[in-house]
Amino acid sequence: MKKFIYTILLALLMAPNFMKAQEAAGAVGAMSSFPVVYKYDEKVTWYFDLSGTTFAETEDLYLWMWSPSEPDAGNWENSSDFAKLHYEGDKVWSFTLTPTTYFSKTPDEIAASAGFWFRLKNKNGSKQSEVANVPYTDFSSFYTANELIRAYPTKPTIDKGVSILFNANLIPGFAGASSVHIHSGLNDWDLKQEYQSWLPDIVEKTKLKDLGNGFYKMDLVPKTYYNAPDGYEMKNLVFLMVKDDWAATTPDQVLYAGAYVPPPAPVFGFFPLQISQKDFLGMSRKNNESGVNKLIYTITAGSKIITGEFTGGTAEIKGFVNLVSELNGIANLTEIHVLVKDNKDKTISDTTMPLKTLDK
Repeated sequence: MKKFIYTILLALLMAPNFMKAQEAAGAVGAMSSFPVVYKYDEKVTWYFDLSGTTFAETEDLYLWMWSPSEPDAGNWENSSDFAKLHYEGDKVWSFTLTPTTYFSKTPDEIAASAGFWFRLKNKNGSKQSEVANVPYTDFSSFYTANELIRAYPTKPTIDKGVSILFNANLIPGFAGASSVHIHSGLNDWDLKQEYQSWLPDIVEKTKLKDLGNGFYKMDLVPKTYYNAPDGYEMKNLVFLMVKDDWAATTPDQVLYAGAYVPPPAPVFGFFPLQISQKDFLGMSRKNNESGVNKLIYTITAGSKIITGEFTGGTAEIKGFVNLVSELNGIANLTEIHVLVKDNKDKTISDTTMPLKTLDK
């Protein structure tokens, strides 16, 4: 708790937005990594979902971190190239690093720190995300758990990473292995990647990372690893581990796939449903697609054109138009036409709304 409080206070003290005006871009969304689990001295790619922020897909974004250390210290108004993120598409950015190298810290020093605290920002620091923390999964308990296999996550999905840990000390014949490989497939070997020891490319692709002392790790994304076609439904991942050139093997293993839960459909509506010139017209859209963060409206009322926009996130974008002031003095209006688009120029609503006649 003390580490957390110290980190937040440090962020506030160091934040340049106390010195100059900043544009708040919003909160960082879901974060993930590949490999899913990794050691601090292992190369990893972090992924940041910024679909709920106002960062544009064309913007160059940079990582500004202060814990475990501040690699780009003093460069808030001109971020260094080494801190630049890579745009993956669909409002997701990534950053690849080896933590011990990037932070100039030992694994023990990183483990003892408050964690990976950061903001994402544009080049000159005029636009920034909220403070966030990259989650880290400590898998060290596997070394003493006496488990043959452990997977992160336990139920993988076809388009997300999975890390499979293997304790070779529990299988006779694996001692002294020069390499360990995975012989595997999806849906009871419907799609498979066999371990073929005579093919150098396959040997490299199927090789597990040696963690030392008889422990190994395999990292893969099922869709790309098995070259699964679009729409393929993954039910399980079956595999066995192989020592060297089939000198020893584990029994067959299986990981059951996690169920795919599609996102809820977007819901758009006006409120109230009946309006007059003396009302506020509200509009709301919930369950927005990734990357949609604005509703842009054009209201035609006779010869008058009213334009504007509302911002929000994937959960909801909502706002009101003050018809009382906008339509003040315009006589004999019986209807208005309302066109609503999102920030990707997709038409959300194109409708004519009747106006109630007010009693005089």
